[in-house]
Amino acid sequence: MNRHLKYTILAGAVAQAFIANAQAQDTTHPVAEVVVTGNRFITVDRASVGGFGEASLFDTPASITAIGRTQMQDLSIRSTTDAMRFDASVADAYNAVGYAEQFSIRGFALDNNYSYRKDGFAIPGDTQIPLENKERIEVLKGLAGLTAGIATPGGIVNYVTKRPTAAPLRSATVEVSERGTLYGTVDLGGRFEDRRFGYRINAAAADLHPYVRGANGDRQFVSAAFDWQITPDALLQLDMDYQRKAQITAPGFQLIRNEVLPTGVSPNMLLNDQPWTRPVTTKDSNLGLRFEYKLAPGWLATVAANKHWFKRNDFTAFPYGCSNEGAGFYPGYCSNGDYDVYDYQSTGERKSPWGVQAQVQGKFATGTIRHALTVGTSYSERHDSFGDYVYDYVGYSNLWHPLVSPHVAADRVTGSVSERRSDEERALFAQDIVSLTNQLTVHAGLRHVDVKRSDAHSDDSFLLPNVALVFSPAREWNVYAAVSHGLQHGGVAPMQTANENQVLAPQRSHQVEIGAKAALDNGVNLSAALFQIRQGLEYTDANNTFVRNGKETHRGLELTAQGKATPALDWSLSLMALNTRQEGTGQAGIDGKRVTDVPAFKSTAWVQYAVAAVPGLKLDGTWQYSGRKAFDVENTVFVPDYHVFGVGASYGVKWGATNVTLRARAENLFDKFYWRDVTPELGGYLLPGAPRTFRMSAQFDF
Repeated sequence: MNRHLKYTILAGAVAQAFIANAQAQDTTHPVAEVVVTGNRFITVDRASVGGFGEASLFDTPASITAIGRTQMQDLSIRSTTDAMRFDASVADAYNAVGYAEQFSIRGFALDNNYSYRKDGFAIPGDTQIPLENKERIEVLKGLAGLTAGIATPGGIVNYVTKRPTAAPLRSATVEVSERGTLYGTVDLGGRFEDRRFGYRINAAAADLHPYVRGANGDRQFVSAAFDWQITPDALLQLDMDYQRKAQITAPGFQLIRNEVLPTGVSPNMLLNDQPWTRPVTTKDSNLGLRFEYKLAPGWLATVAANKHWFKRNDFTAFPYGCSNEGAGFYPGYCSNGDYDVYDYQSTGERKSPWGVQAQVQGKFATGTIRHALTVGTSYSERHDSFGDYVYDYVGYSNLWHPLVSPHVAADRVTGSVSERRSDEERALFAQDIVSLTNQLTVHAGLRHVDVKRSDAHSDDSFLLPNVALVFSPAREWNVYAAVSHGLQHGGVAPMQTANENQVLAPQRSHQVEIGAKAALDNGVNLSAALFQIRQGLEYTDANNTFVRNGKETHRGLELTAQGKATPALDWSLSLMALNTRQEGTGQAGIDGKRVTDVPAFKSTAWVQYAVAAVPGLKLDGTWQYSGRKAFDVENTVFVPDYHVFGVGASYGVKWGATNVTLRARAENLFDKFYWRDVTPELGGYLLPGAPRTFRMSAQFDF
């Protein structure tokens, strides 16, 4: 049934576009007209992730990027992974093909339970978060304690849901990519006959054949959003979505003898390649509700709630260690490329977070001083259920000469599934944006958080202040300085550690940041931030125990710029220079060393040229650079730096009543092999970057 649904959506996306075109086309004038398509900048200028409502990025004293729907279409962005490569402050953090998309910001790995948000509410980041019903992706870089409560210090990624449109919207896209991945999506929006009611419908399906040979799968998605303008002052919004994805995951590589990088390997290789290999299957759904009421001119009351359901059956022929050489290497592969194979199974995993938030916002003046006040409260819960997993040694294989390993016995299945972990978070918050003069503004906020966690048997309270001073020396410039506090749950000891599943206590983080933003008359937008973030260091020590010991300090400089060099040439640049240090552990092999999986310098550049000789044709190119990264906490192994280039083209025409945009892209143009992700998780794994890949798509707007 799912395969029928998948191909029905793929075919429907094409058929609906061509039917609409055929009905509207004037057969006496069949010549296509040129259509100007695309947005000149990669990022948009407004976001909600930096405060308690949508605001101009120029006026927000924080480092934020936001990629909108138009930009996602122009750059053929189909996943968060595609989007994050345009922000140098974001990197992969065990982002394995076919599994969850996981990232780090400013060198801190994000928390799958709290760092990913949908309209401000935490949702699990344990699968590919669908973008078909998202208006934009917002990235807050740095502490989010005031606005989000619990979140890792790197920042948060917020997904803003599409809303009904005022005018009719009918759009369909079809695409082929990589080794034959087929993808189709439709986007429908508008108002009902009673225009107080609006709708937005999105659907998508994909037959997945990624660059890793054998890591195939499929995905289906559908969503709906509705608005009801009850009165001119009252608005009710509802959204819901469902996604199913099944794909064989591609585990990473380990060091040879846990000493040197493997050679002679390919990013196309699938180590999870056994006759009994099964896909990781996830199902997730979401229900959101929001009510707004205008209390008076300049005053708005909002109540919002969100409920998420996530379920996963996790299967992997897991490559770990070497038992065929000497006393063995754990972790690490043998000198001849042999590695042990484990049958990993964890079925019936469930997560069900939900939350509610109420707030009042208003503007008023006390004499010559202007205020923008927000006060509110929030409550959230998260419940995780899982059983005792299967992780049995079943044989070995080889990097260069794969071997077949047997399956575990039929009676080896996941244990009884029950609730094993639950969290509660209660919060009161307030923020006042005080305009002392036309040039000087103070942002002052405080969040009181009560946190309970069942598996840690903890019940703690925290105050999280945030203060920023913004100075405008000229109309087009803002300079700011900010001090903030963050809060995150303690890490959970990973599998195969001596204290597996032990939960560390919650911990604070601290940040100091100064920055500048400019929106110049020549169309150039600039943003720069200099920051320091400090928190406790968590790692697996020499006794194979997961501990928090010492501190890690991240000091960095971020710069983003975008503009128009000529009327036909747009450009964008993102770079981050980051110094990370581990200190205070009392261990000479760790203190003073760099944090793992973090380059000292990373950059992304993008240019787009509108070809005057061929109206409607645009060409673009990207250049990504990453410095070398430490593989382990003792910095004994580094992966080298790399440069990756990509090119793209788009051509827009009007075919009858239908606007058609044809796009093509080639990534990693020179087919360079590089290690894009070196995570210390699960003993340490290396994930190679994608080889040269291609994609072609057609978008129909009618």
